[in-house]
Amino acid sequence: MRPVALVTGSSRGIGLAAAKALAEAGFAVAVNGPQDDAELRAAVAGVSALGPCVAAPFDVTDLAGHDAALALVEAALGPLTTLVNNAGVGVLARGDLLEVSEASWDRCLTVNTKAMFFLSQAFARRLLARERSAVFHSIVNVTSSNAVAVAVQRAEYCASKAAAAMVSKALAVRLGAENIAVYDVQPGLIATEMTAAVIETYRQRAEDGLTLFPRIGAPEDMGAIIASLASGRLPYTTGQVISADAGMLVPRF
Repeated sequence: MRPVALVTGSSRGIGLAAAKALAEAGFAVAVNGPQDDAELRAAVAGVSALGPCVAAPFDVTDLAGHDAALALVEAALGPLTTLVNNAGVGVLARGDLLEVSEASWDRCLTVNTKAMFFLSQAFARRLLARERSAVFHSIVNVTSSNAVAVAVQRAEYCASKAAAAMVSKALAVRLGAENIAVYDVQPGLIATEMTAAVIETYRQRAEDGLTLFPRIGAPEDMGAIIASLASGRLPYTTGQVISADAGMLVPRF
């Protein structure tokens, strides 16, 4: 039986790299974006060159639509084995913690935490409602180093990712007895569209020693990690945090 993965927010960046890495690892992949647009279609074309792939255009914040979206993916590709919660947003504006707007706070918590929690819930319920094969089943959540490290100009983002990290732990505890693994991948400095405005500054800081490997990361680095986890290449593990930050948060004197 071929494993089947849904990767949210996979029309670009880390999500697209994860979708491609999963396809290369033998997964059938559903590529997700909020709408059926040129970016999503291009992503599907790229992943389809590597293996079975369908578009899954739905807004992760539409909680009422989760079950229908999962059902459509399964109708096209077969029973889901893997959910990669990658969809996320940044702050509306960087700035003083005391000036954070309610709109920015709600946006971060809605997309980065609430949506991933309820999509994971819907996914887990589907798995528990049926007989499952011996294929490895997992949820891989992409949070952030900011689940741990404070970025005071993006406090609402940090809060949303810290909450998402705790959701990962809670899911691992709940689903362990069901042999469904849950992981929390916490990327550090990764060159994506989301980080484009500041990544060059951090590139120099990485070269100067902010990270133990003197470089910033690429989406493909994260894709390889996600595919390894989803493929069960870390047996007898669940609930783990994978600090994909080149050692940035290793305590040093």
